[in-house]
Parts: sequence; C-alpha cells; structure tokens
Amino acid sequence: MNTNALIDDCKIYVIHAPNGYEHHGNRVKSLFAKHNLEFEFVHEESTEHLNELIATYCNPQIVEKFRKGGVACTVSHLLALEKFLTTNKKYALIFEDDPFFLGNFTKKLNKHTKEFDKLEPGFIVSLENTRMKFPSFFQMKKGKHLYRANMGRMACAYIIDVKGARNALNDLKRNKCNEMIDWWHNRLINNNVLKLYWLHPPIVEQGSHNGRQTGTISSRQNCYTRILSWQMQKFYKYYINRLFKQKSLIQD
Repeated sequence: MNTNALIDDCKIYVIHAPNGYEHHGNRVKSLFAKHNLEFEFVHEESTEHLNELIATYCNPQIVEKFRKGGVACTVSHLLALEKFLTTNKKYALIFEDDPFFLGNFTKKLNKHTKEFDKLEPGFIVSLENTRMKFPSFFQMKKGKHLYRANMGRMACAYIIDVKGARNALNDLKRNKCNEMIDWWHNRLINNNVLKLYWLHPPIVEQGSHNGRQTGTISSRQNCYTRILSWQMQKFYKYYINRLFKQKSLIQD
C-alpha cells in the first residue's frame, strides 16, 4: 500500500504562454511557492517548435478552426503528458496559468490519497469548478469525494495517472487532435479511452472565469462585475441547482 501523500506522487506542470503574460507566470510562481509546490512550466519554445508540435499532435485543420493561442495551449497540454511519461511519478497534476486555490490546496488534495489509490488505472480527475457542475445533494455518498462523470469541467486543473496518459497518447497516434484540450478530453472520455472523475468539493477555480484574472486565451477582462456575476452563479449552482439530479454523473 502506498504511504505517500498524494501530492508527493504528482509531477506538477503549468501550461503557460510566457510572451506577453509574464504577470501570469509571476503570480503562479508566488502562489505555488506559498504552498510549497514544485512545478515546471510547459510551452512551445518558438514558432518553429509550435508548428512541429501541431504537426505531431493535430490535424492541420485545427489552425483554421481555432485561434493560435488556443491551439498553443492545447498542444502544451499534450506535451506535458509526453514529459510526464519520462518521470517516475504516479500522477501528473496539470494546471493552466490562472488557478485560484480554494483554501489550502495541498492539505485538501492529500485528504483524498486513499480514494485515488483505489481507482482503477486509466483515469483523469477534474479538480476545478469552472463549468459549475457538482453532484446533487442526493447523489452524494458519505466518505466519497470522487464521482465518475461523462463530461469534463474544462482543463484548468486535473490529475491524470500513468495509464491514463499512455492511453491518451496512444489514441492520439491513431486519431489526431482536432479540438481544444477540454473537448479532446471529452472525446477520450466518451470513447472509453479515459475514465473521468470529478473531485467534490472542487479545490481550484479558474481566474479567467471567476473574474479575478484575464486568461491567456480569453478575451474577457477581470472586473468587479464579472466577480459578482461568478459569485451569484456559484451560489445558485452550488446550493439551489444541486437539489436536482446531475445528469453528467455515471453511477458506479
């Protein structure tokens, strides 16, 4: 039985566009240092490198369908999986560069070590609340915090195990990516390449959605109006909407 805390079994990556978004990188450095989290930034090294990554991982049409920043973000997620498989860690913990921790991130994550250890290999776990999707009050079970689902909650913060990363990259060799990273995750989940779980309660918010930060691939500016709107939506979705069954959950 593994006796390590969950965070000790994780290799941490942060997807980050360095040019023009230095303030995002500096904030991540400060935040992660405060929580004693060692991490590695992942991004393309040059325009030539980006083009190579797109050719390796994606259908050529992807650059016609989506903005360059979104495509760069997507291939950086895929590159992080490649990097992860060269390590000896059990899990990759992958963030985008605008996370906001909901309390003591490390302490909250480590509470779920045993539950993670019991999962069948080949999984991805969403740690965030970006899509405002939560188990209903009636679907929750005492002592259970990982709920299997058929749709992700975007790709700001997630954990994937070795088999999950390997399965995803093997599928990528047969079916190149033609969508943004969260949609690609959903395709793998729907095709049974990965099993998805939601961590509840979530422990991360995405700054480009909660109004506190402008995302590297988002045109939405941070402002008090967006912060208030986010808080109102979160209150409704977390306390009112959970009176109704969450249809994205899969009964184990």
